[in-house]
Amino acid sequence: MDFTNPLVYGVPCFLGLILLELSYSKLTTKKDLYNWKDLGSSLSIGLGSAILAALLKTVTAIVVFTFVYELFNPVVDGVRTNIFGWESFGYAWYVWLLCQLADDFSYYWFHRQNHMVRFFWAAHIVHHSSHNFNLGTAVRNGWFTLFYKPLFYMWIPAIGFPPEMLVVCLGIESLWQFQLHSVYVPKLGFIEKVFNTHRMHQVHHSKNLEYMDKNHGGFLNIFDKMFGTWKDYDENIDIEFGVTTPPESYNPYVILTHEYANIWQDMKKSKNWRHKFMYVFGPPGWSHDGSTKTVKQMREELKQLHYTAKKTNEQSKVKLKTRTETVEV
Repeated sequence: MDFTNPLVYGVPCFLGLILLELSYSKLTTKKDLYNWKDLGSSLSIGLGSAILAALLKTVTAIVVFTFVYELFNPVVDGVRTNIFGWESFGYAWYVWLLCQLADDFSYYWFHRQNHMVRFFWAAHIVHHSSHNFNLGTAVRNGWFTLFYKPLFYMWIPAIGFPPEMLVVCLGIESLWQFQLHSVYVPKLGFIEKVFNTHRMHQVHHSKNLEYMDKNHGGFLNIFDKMFGTWKDYDENIDIEFGVTTPPESYNPYVILTHEYANIWQDMKKSKNWRHKFMYVFGPPGWSHDGSTKTVKQMREELKQLHYTAKKTNEQSKVKLKTRTETVEV
């Protein structure tokens, strides 16, 4: 059965919605929501990503996913049967829902590893590199993620979901992710208990320490809650968007490659091959000499500082109380 990737229709809508949000922001109080140079960079990168995605996803769908599907789901006596014994899945409505759920699970781990492995982060940081959070930023996607993203999804056709079904689900996932990049959508009540919403995605794009590496979900937030990466939106925190090591440039080439250059420079800091490996495949911020910190290390340091300050405050209160009692006596 043949299906059309929803992104074929989504791209014109993306451009229209960006123009609508841009116009509305300039006519209201959020006049600084868009920076013209930043938007130009995002659109340039987005255009390149769309061209590469059209080519690579076609190859992925036709070659990789189909190969895996055929390998694990051969035709036996005229019926396509999974090697584990069950009949491969058809196109019933509930199969579509299961495929979308499987897609969301894969997206969570793909997205989370983009934040946990520096080599992946070097590709994904492109999306986070803007200081602005708007629909223009939504299309600012790193080109190199396209080369390894399919690896996180290969298990889905392997267990029996048709490749074309997976491609459609990937397209629907991308549509949902696009519209999350807006500050104009208010709190959505009960919906936020189940789905990944605009406020939750603002948390994800924040460089505030308490928010970093949180809310990796696609449609749903259940996997963040299950695996310890969930963080609710706090009205008392002023969000700062962007990354701690921004490219400081509007040049698309610099934006796409600056973290790879940083990795190369860090690798030259040590002759130890384990250190070099960790600079590439360790968590972002890792360093052999402590000159830079991972998010986990920074949180531990902050936690220790709060603990020390609390103990010092308690000791000061005890000393003050002791002195007061001595004077009274």
